[in-house]
Amino acid sequence: MQDIGRLLLVFGVLLALIGAGLMLFGRFHLPGDLTIRSGGVTIYIPIATGIILSIVLTVVLNVVLRHR
Repeated sequence: MQDIGRLLLVFGVLLALIGAGLMLFGRFHLPGDLTIRSGGVTIYIPIATGIILSIVLTVVLNVVLRHR
């Protein structure tokens, strides 16, 4: 059980680093991502990016955890 916790911790740190890198070096926008600008406020809703990341992480975690 500790191995799963460590694995989740590593993936969490990697996601945080990737997110920080995207914030520093610009974001990538997919066609399903929404950007709403109104006055001085900008709201970015990454729907397509979230779906793709969810699918990729699901596949990766299934491959990693099934080989144990």
